[in-house]
Amino acid sequence: MPYSFQRILIKILDYFCNKQLIYITFMQKKLVFATNNPHKLEEVSLILGSKIKLLNLNDINCDVDIPETADTIEGNALLKARYIYENYHLNCFADDTGLEIEALNNEPGVYSARYAGEEKDSQANMMKVQQELEGKENRKARFRTVIALILNGKEYLFEGIVRGEIIKEKRGSSGFGYDPIFMPEGYDKTFAELGNDVKNTISHRAAAVNKLCEFLNSNPHLNVCP
Repeated sequence: MPYSFQRILIKILDYFCNKQLIYITFMQKKLVFATNNPHKLEEVSLILGSKIKLLNLNDINCDVDIPETADTIEGNALLKARYIYENYHLNCFADDTGLEIEALNNEPGVYSARYAGEEKDSQANMMKVQQELEGKENRKARFRTVIALILNGKEYLFEGIVRGEIIKEKRGSSGFGYDPIFMPEGYDKTFAELGNDVKNTISHRAAAVNKLCEFLNSNPHLNVCP
């Protein structure tokens, strides 16, 4: 191949490669996720993939422990998202999740993280659930996640639910929270046994995040990037 032709070909390839990189960078959306919980960040990032780059609270220099004082899961998600939008003026989303157990009148619900106390100790929370369920045959439960998204001042809510049951003994080592005692419908393993690859396709949070993604993808005119 003549040297001059090689140079022309290299320039053409370089041009189109650079254009493609610019296109990818332009198309990748950025959105603030109002959390510094590493488990949530990892889980949601895996579900979202490369289409949306998540910024966490550290990325926007927010070191405030945003109060979760609402009496509903939806309310807590909105509290966190509104705090970021009102104080940092950035498009963002926040989530809140609750474990709702049928025999316990949907407790712990909005208080799931601190069911056994303000220390938010997962082991203590699971122990309290088992104590409250002692002697009860009905162990049906569901996880429910609500995501509150704020874009340009407008609020949107997305809900995800997964049904299952509370088993009597902890099983598995992956995941977090109540995962070792929650067995989703259609499976003979707990969330903690299934691992992230499976959990991230069937979980309550996955369902809510997928609805968020569908909304963003179906509304490309929305300006997501802060």
